[in-house]
Order: sequence, then structure tokens, then C-alpha cells
Amino acid sequence: VQLQASGGGLAQPGGSLRLSCTASGSILSINAMGWYRQAPGKQRELVATITSDGNRNIADSVKGRFTISRDNAQNTVSLQMTSLKPEDTAVYFCYLNGRAAWYMAAMPYWGAGTQVTVSS
Repeated sequence: VQLQASGGGLAQPGGSLRLSCTASGSILSINAMGWYRQAPGKQRELVATITSDGNRNIADSVKGRFTISRDNAQNTVSLQMTSLKPEDTAVYFCYLNGRAAWYMAAMPYWGAGTQVTVSS
């Protein structure tokens, strides 16, 4: 399973950015896709995830500002980030929980990470 993310970059406080991530390779089934982030000196934390049937888990720190969506047919997950704050600055990692083959259990897969910087 490979996860390719796009988007991110630099935004001013109050601005918006959009992240997208597409899964490819050997994928039997996907339970959930989403995003985690890691700021310098901090642990990786959940941002938002969405299951194949549309259930969302969104961190309190981004509720009302970030929206997660998913295209099951394209194996793509997107994160629309609005009202960005400096504390949103982090490396954002695309996440997938799923099975690569029938003989494999579901497991997490991670993208390489994309930098989001919020600064004036």
C-alpha cells in the first residue's frame, strides 16, 4: 500500500489549505483513512479520520475548522482546513487502516508526511 499526499504549504493565520491523499498498490479493503499530525517536539496526534461508511472522528482542536471527506471509489481522502492557526503548524501524515491481501490482518499504513506552516 502506498499513500501519496498533496497540498499543504504555507498559509497565513485565518487562511485555508487543502490536503489530499490517494492510496494505491495492493489494497483488499480499507477500514478508515485520515490524517495525523506531528509538531516539532510533540507526539503524533489524530487530526481526523473517516471510515468506509462515513463515520468521522475529529480532534477537538480542529472541530468546526477542518472537514474530512473521502472518495471510496478513488481511494482518496481530503482534508479541508480553514481558519488556520499557528498551532496547526505541523507535518501532516496521511493514514490508512486496511488489508493489503486476504491473508493479512488489517494494519495501519502511513504516508511520508507533508508540511503545513501557518505564519504571518
